[in-house]
Amino acid sequence: MGGAVSAGEDNDDLIDNLKEAQYIRTSTVEQVFRAIDRGDYYLEGYRDNAYKDLAWKHGNIHLSAPCIYSEVMEALNLQQGLSFLNLGSGTGYLSTMVGLIIGPFGVNHGVELHKDVVEYATERLEDFIKNSDSFDKFEFCEPHFVVGNCLEISSDCQQYDRIYCGAGVQKDHENYMKIMLNVGGILVMPIEDQLTQITRTGQSSWESKNILAVSFAPLVQQSRSDCSKPEGVVLPPVTARSLQDLARIYIRRTLRCLADEESPARGPTHRVAQKRKRRRCRRHHRVSTYVFMGNQLIPQAMESEEDESKEDESKDEEQEKYSVEPSKPEEPQVNLLRDKILSLPLPEALKTFLLYYREK
Repeated sequence: MGGAVSAGEDNDDLIDNLKEAQYIRTSTVEQVFRAIDRGDYYLEGYRDNAYKDLAWKHGNIHLSAPCIYSEVMEALNLQQGLSFLNLGSGTGYLSTMVGLIIGPFGVNHGVELHKDVVEYATERLEDFIKNSDSFDKFEFCEPHFVVGNCLEISSDCQQYDRIYCGAGVQKDHENYMKIMLNVGGILVMPIEDQLTQITRTGQSSWESKNILAVSFAPLVQQSRSDCSKPEGVVLPPVTARSLQDLARIYIRRTLRCLADEESPARGPTHRVAQKRKRRRCRRHHRVSTYVFMGNQLIPQAMESEEDESKEDESKDEEQEKYSVEPSKPEEPQVNLLRDKILSLPLPEALKTFLLYYREK
């Protein structure tokens, strides 16, 4: 599934194409797509395919096409403080983007069938927290992943404000998914080859809307060959943050605001798409002149000097019109929050704590 937009040269180029095709429609979704480089979730040696609008699979590791993730993020209508459940959380790419929107007071859980994929997602998450400047530009709700079959979630689990299922859901499992949703919540999942948005409007009422025609692998159902009842998947508990953690969140928020005020010119950098050169078909004009040969007047075609000069002028105008100014080298990104924390007259241990022990 995919191929709806042109391939990009890098992550920003891919996002430009998704915006142009109206898959990304809101600034919030655009910001988090730019903040998380899709290529970071590919294995070494496969990154050349990261910015194509195509799904990718290697072993148990799988990423849906960018156009699918764009529609999902828009349909979820995420806000700060919401609870989110990702069924079939995979590499954690989507869950990480969601975490940048719902913020530190949200809930971000994922269930993944394969243990090796959960390990890979945890590795990618740790790399993002440790090395990405985007971690300091947003307030983040860290995803928590568990191994298990999402059709075996304990019946007494909490309900969520937003749910996404990344595998094809059969009709007889639709109600199972719906009951995990809070009233007023939104569930996005593929049903019968349609990516569908379901809103719970009451205790026993829902509204459905088809978003996009899709093709997903179906949910894996638990094998019952041994006639034993499988253990239910226990989701991570929702716990209150410690006072120490709350203090760090609010200190970083205050310092981020101060850094932004001191650098008013700073803003989200959006790359301006360069104009593509267009080729024109030019007609060559000929004029007829007449020459005497003996006592006869014979027509003869030849190019006029006037037309040649006009052609040269139009060529110069065309080159000037469609020439692209050489792009200026991009200035290195400055992590204002990090610089602000390091400039404070605080013990090094406290600075390190405020930086989440990040080394850069």
